[in-house]
Amino acid sequence: MRTVTVVGASLSGVYAARELRAQGFDGRLVIVGEEPHRPYDRPPLSKDFLTGKADEEDLALADAEETAGLDAEWLLGVRARGLDARGRTVLLGDGRTVSTDGVVIATGASARRLPGDALMGVHTLRTLDDARVLRDELADGPRHVVVIGGGFIGAETASSCTALGHDVTVVEAASLPLVPQLGPEMAAVCATLHRRGGAALVTGTGVARLHGRAGGVTGVELSDGRVLPADTVIVGIGATPNTGWTAGSTLRLHDGVLCDDGCVTGLPQVVAVGDVARVGGRRVEHWTSATEQPRVAVRNLLAGRTVESVRSVPYFWSDQYGARIQFAGRRHDGDTVRLTEGALSEDGPAEGGFLAVYERDGRTTAVLSVDRPRPFTRARRALMRAASEVQPTVP
Repeated sequence: MRTVTVVGASLSGVYAARELRAQGFDGRLVIVGEEPHRPYDRPPLSKDFLTGKADEEDLALADAEETAGLDAEWLLGVRARGLDARGRTVLLGDGRTVSTDGVVIATGASARRLPGDALMGVHTLRTLDDARVLRDELADGPRHVVVIGGGFIGAETASSCTALGHDVTVVEAASLPLVPQLGPEMAAVCATLHRRGGAALVTGTGVARLHGRAGGVTGVELSDGRVLPADTVIVGIGATPNTGWTAGSTLRLHDGVLCDDGCVTGLPQVVAVGDVARVGGRRVEHWTSATEQPRVAVRNLLAGRTVESVRSVPYFWSDQYGARIQFAGRRHDGDTVRLTEGALSEDGPAEGGFLAVYERDGRTTAVLSVDRPRPFTRARRALMRAASEVQPTVP
């Protein structure tokens, strides 16, 4: 293997590049990125970057010394448009081709958008360029902001907008935000953070259409007929894996690139990591997965077969209205939730937060905390130890 191409200058892409060098690959390393920027950290975009507490240089995933140490050929500002049937050639949007012996697919996902004509003042928040435009708009003065979608991006962006002094309403089509992740009982607890933080939360109704005048958004019409005034609309309704460029290859796709437990695809010498990868039947859009999968993927890529499986326990965190939510494990419908530390009130978490565990058949399946970092870390480590005992390495 003389050349490896990492398609996607993303978090998982740069971690894969690091692992290639760390695991002894000394050949040609090519990194292709659709955006013109060197790899940057996305979580701060909806938080410190949006509120002005962090600048662009604070987002960089690698400094100049580390970038030089990778000894990579960077092809930025150009998107991949094809992968040949055997995975030996990557076709680029500007007509160039990259002949390669191995491929790491790390193209991530793109924000879903509302159908219809685009209006000024309607934003998604996925890229640095998205965040630049939104931050400039929010700096113009107090605005009516409507956030469509109560997931993590929506909640974090709403929190940042309230901190900037804007009038914020969050619209969630489900009866509560974050039910798939937290379950109804704990989702109801975390939903109280919106009200306590100064944002209005509207649930159980979708968006019928946007109102506009002179090309700019003026309101959001809900499916129940209400119209919310809006100078700025932020759409946070999920993301779609970036797999369109692989059309024509023989990769198996289903809401992502289908991989085995070791990030290995059906094509020889092709692995996938991060938001674009469905590893062992799951596609996990979390920072931790994007940083943990590359080590295993690269090991299997260099070995030419699956010699190790991903054994990490899913973990995510979210900063909302001054509170830190942390979750680890895999929650299932029917799990019992038990509070082990702290207390809850009608207004949500009591001062000092809480720790809760999810259990099934006497076994802990997941753990959730709000502002209880040390107990959470201990509980997460216990989950990781248990997972390592029941998920053996592939022979």
